Amino acid sequence: MTDYSWQTVAFAFLLTLFAGLSTGVGSALAFFTKKMDERFLSAALGFSAGIMIYVSFVEILVKARDALDNFFGASLGNLYTTLGFFGGIALIAIIDAFVPKSSNPHEVRSVEEMDEGAQQNEELMRMGLFSALAIAIHNFPEGLATFIAALEDPSMGVSIAIAIAIHNIPEGIAVSVPIYYATKSRRQAFKYSFMSGLSEPLGALIGFLLLMPFLNEAVLGIVFAIVAGIMVYISLDELLPSAQKYGEHHVAIGGLIAGMAVMATSLVLLG
Repeated sequence: MTDYSWQTVAFAFLLTLFAGLSTGVGSALAFFTKKMDERFLSAALGFSAGIMIYVSFVEILVKARDALDNFFGASLGNLYTTLGFFGGIALIAIIDAFVPKSSNPHEVRSVEEMDEGAQQNEELMRMGLFSALAIAIHNFPEGLATFIAALEDPSMGVSIAIAIAIHNIPEGIAVSVPIYYATKSRRQAFKYSFMSGLSEPLGALIGFLLLMPFLNEAVLGIVFAIVAGIMVYISLDELLPSAQKYGEHHVAIGGLIAGMAVMATSLVLLG
């Protein structure tokens, strides 16, 4: 088992809390801005995808491979890294498959679309509550990803937390807007959006408590490989399509490249 100081654990948990509660930022943006700057949101989502893709392939998978090579040897280490990576992709894809399309946070809907489509209050409330539940489920593995990364490498944990925080902003909008139009209450809408984000630190806490007795190089390596798979899937399935939905193709790609460049620079400077 790997020993961590309470300061390291507390820092990792605070990073995860920051990432999860950014759903509330999305809720605030929906209520207190007349119209979102969609080009900026597009670039920000692309930026988040760039960070997550780059750090997954260049840093997290490398750490996974090194840990598993040391524990099992090069041949088995390579095999388990590959299985863990695609296992992470399969895990988040299965979660997506069981979430109804209308409430899936990976199905992008803008504030304006929900406003124009405001129909019966009961239907809107149901959409918002299902969105909150779906986002809570998705945030569990994201919380664990941020937490484990921060335990092993605080600078990498900060980068991942920022990337996940950015991508949680439109998820907060997806929860709060339909609930607001159903109840006409900003407080209710913000409450459900805020609560859906709490599953991120909760996922980190539960995951850590379950894994803590078994943490060694092998477990950490497999978890890192799974985390890399989850983050790549989220980037390709959610962030990039969302970025293109909110803005122009080249704005999204520019954000993607900028995210990769910033992540690469931070790894060079802090490495």
